[in-house]
Parts: sequence; structure tokens; C-alpha cells
Amino acid sequence: MNTDHSKLIVKQVFNLLRFAFIIVPIVAGVDKFTNILTHWDQYISPTLTNMLPISASMFMMIVGVIEIIAGIIVMKKPDIGGYIVAAWLTVIALSLIFSFKFVDVAVRDLVMAISAFSMARLSKVLS
Repeated sequence: MNTDHSKLIVKQVFNLLRFAFIIVPIVAGVDKFTNILTHWDQYISPTLTNMLPISASMFMMIVGVIEIIAGIIVMKKPDIGGYIVAAWLTVIALSLIFSFKFVDVAVRDLVMAISAFSMARLSKVLS
């Protein structure tokens, strides 16, 4: 395979990942206010819910704002945004694993974290 073709493939993979990590965090963040996709409060550990000084719904709205900001950072600075999204998804996955609730979602989030990390690494190659 020639170098130009390889670069094109890497660029296409990067663009696909970038698009996904702009759209998904923003949509998930907005949905924290509407609960159309799911009722997000169910994903919070009861232990954490009891420790919060605010309601679970308010906490999820704050999470939503953070996710929207993360998607915007990916749009503007994919190298930095990719690492932020990867870390965020890892924290979410670990909290789900430790509460041993929604372990299937935790696995999915870890795979997405690896993908976001990969996007950030690819952005370095392409810059």
C-alpha cells in the first residue's frame, strides 16, 4: 500500500472518530436535560446519590453540561478533547463497575474511551 493511500485511510478513520466524539457527547449531554434516550438517574450509584448535596437530576444536568463542553472541545481541539473524553468515559465506566450495575454499559464506555484515546493519538500524527 502506498504512503498517500495510508495517509488517506488514517485521515478518514480520524475524521470518523472525531465526528462520533463531537456528536455523541453533545447528544448525551443534551439528553441529560430531556431524558428522551434514557432516564439517566438510574446510572448513578445509590451510594453516590446519598452523598450528593443536590438531587440526582441536578447532578446529571451538570454532567450533561460537562459532556456538551467535551464535545465542543473535540470539535475545536481533537487532540486535547480526545484525552478528556477518554478520561471521562473511563471514570464513568469505573463507577459503574464498582457499583456492579450496568456492567455492559461500563464495557461499552471503556471501548469508547479507547476509541477517543486513539482519536487523540491520530490527531498528533495528522498535525
